Amino acid sequence: MDVINGGVCAAKGFLASGIHCGIRGNKIKKDLAIIVSNVPAATAAVYSKNLVKGAPLVVTRKNLRNGSARAIICNSGNANTCNANGVHVAETMCELTAKYLNISAEDVVVASTGVIGQELPIDTIAKGMPLLADTLSETGSRDAASAIMTTDTRVKEMAVTFKLGNTVCHLGGIAKGSGMIHPNMATLLVFLTTDVNISEAMLKKALLNDAEESFNMVTIDGDTSTNDMCVIMANGMANNNKIENDNEAFKVFCYALSYVTTALCRMIAKDGEGATKLITVHVSGAADTISARIIAKAVAASNLVKAAMFAADANWGRILCAIGYADVQIDVDAIDVGFSSKSGSVLVCSAGQGVQFNEDVGKNILSADEVDINIALNMGTFSASAWGCDLTYEYIRINGSYRT
Repeated sequence: MDVINGGVCAAKGFLASGIHCGIRGNKIKKDLAIIVSNVPAATAAVYSKNLVKGAPLVVTRKNLRNGSARAIICNSGNANTCNANGVHVAETMCELTAKYLNISAEDVVVASTGVIGQELPIDTIAKGMPLLADTLSETGSRDAASAIMTTDTRVKEMAVTFKLGNTVCHLGGIAKGSGMIHPNMATLLVFLTTDVNISEAMLKKALLNDAEESFNMVTIDGDTSTNDMCVIMANGMANNNKIENDNEAFKVFCYALSYVTTALCRMIAKDGEGATKLITVHVSGAADTISARIIAKAVAASNLVKAAMFAADANWGRILCAIGYADVQIDVDAIDVGFSSKSGSVLVCSAGQGVQFNEDVGKNILSADEVDINIALNMGTFSASAWGCDLTYEYIRINGSYRT
């Protein structure tokens, strides 16, 4: 498997575009994106479990009842959530897309991200549709990725090529996410495309399984968004033998999917609002996978741990504290904790007790832009990882003035 350029356009038969249509006041920032498959594609999605859901999720869930789609349209700058006309606006976005692509409105996935509780101006989107459709291209992934950003500071896209038997296949994706991130399904907004020939049932199985180990293990601030959505489209244009069961080809596909989603997770966490570093929490030696995931995410989500990481303070007691309230049965006297980065590694806790270490060495390790927290529970053979970031003064500034 090789990493390649192209994002959501790396796979055969996919085009994308991103423009500024006027939803956002800043004319430099793109705010409307589209991704199109040349042929009908098996499509699966996972959605936020927040009881307050954006209208686009309601419409997309309805449109995907048949497991197929041709296009994804997404705007930034406005979440189209908690509005009386929200569903109508989301449905109109699908109808506009269908009109310019000459497809059915039911074959369109719709997504929105931005401020909650403000009406989304559908006339503005309508005026932008001709340019959006006219600029569709095989090199449009970067523009689409830029158009779905909100407080993100950098574009997030990834793609790989791999073989199923003798058939060369491709899988790529784009994502947005910087704040209001503590997923309970998949996460944020993530759009994945592949030319693999796979049944809708197996595609959905792959996405659901992957989301538990990837996007559901990202946390920035403990807030689960109302508009979280992860969508994958598979148009079959690679012409591999169709994947219809849990065979070797399915395992290879799942590995490629995990490679892309893990990369996107790391990009999202590292670009957390105000963040200065990516924090990866590795938990090993757990009694089961669920326990490992719960503990990893509890530590990554701890504001006290995140603040200590910002200050490069090797305050490992906060890590044990988070492990202790994670509601998992553990043997506290068996836990080991260490830190590592490109600057080295240090053990700070062994068998539940502190060990002597050089504080200057610890600070140097934690001053890197990517830091690993390594937790060994020593109770079993299961493991999990979670991704987060440090908590900084800048996070408060960004969210204190989000609407202005």
